[in-house]
Amino acid sequence: MNDEADPLAGLSTLADPVRRRLYEYIVRAAAPVRRDAAADAIGISRTLAAYHLDKLAEAGLLSTSYARPAGQTGPGAGRPAKLYERTRDELSVTVPPRRYDVLAGLLADAVDADDTGDVRAALLAAAADEGRAAAAEGDDLLEILRRRGYEPEVVDGTIDLRNCPFHQLVERHVDLVCGLNHALLRGLLSGRGQDPDRARLAPRPGHCCVVIQQDEHAD
Repeated sequence: MNDEADPLAGLSTLADPVRRRLYEYIVRAAAPVRRDAAADAIGISRTLAAYHLDKLAEAGLLSTSYARPAGQTGPGAGRPAKLYERTRDELSVTVPPRRYDVLAGLLADAVDADDTGDVRAALLAAAADEGRAAAAEGDDLLEILRRRGYEPEVVDGTIDLRNCPFHQLVERHVDLVCGLNHALLRGLLSGRGQDPDRARLAPRPGHCCVVIQQDEHAD
C-alpha cells in the first residue's frame, strides 16, 4: 500500500454495510474473487459490487489482478476478468500515533544478533506462557484464536490459521516469528490440558506457519 495513504480513511470505508459484507466475503475466499461471484454471494447487482469493490481497492483494503477463467485461452476467450483479494499490507490506526512495529523490529533484530541463543529461548518461553494465559480466556479454542488474530478455519480435520498476527516481521525474521507462533500455540493447547503436539509447523504463503490438528472431543 502507498505509504502516504490515510489508514483512518481506509478503515472508515468499512462503515458502509455493503462494503463490509463484500470485504468479509473476499477475506473468507480461498482464491481471488470475480465481481459477479462477489455480487451473487451477498445478493447485490454486479454493477454495485464493482463500485464498492473498487472503493475498497482504492482504500488499500483489497488488491486487484486480471485473469481469464480456467481453461479459456486464445483470441476468442474474451477479456481477462478483474479479480479481488485481501491485500497483505496492513492498516493500523493509533491515536495519538504509535509505532509498535518499529519496536517489534528492533527487538527481533536484537534476538537474531544474540549468538548465545539465550534471548531467543527466553522469548519462546514467554510466548508459551502467553499461550497458556490465553487458555483462560474461554472454553472455545476457535474463538480464542480469532481474538488473537489467527483467523482459524476448520479444513478436513485441521484448524488452518489463515492469518499470521506477526506478518509484518515475517520477511525479516521468518524463523523467529514461526518459532514464536509455534511456542505460543503449543502453550495455548497445553494450558487447555490438550496435547501441544497438535500444533505443528506447516509454512504456506498467505497463512500462519502453524496448523492445529483438530480434536473434536476437546474443542
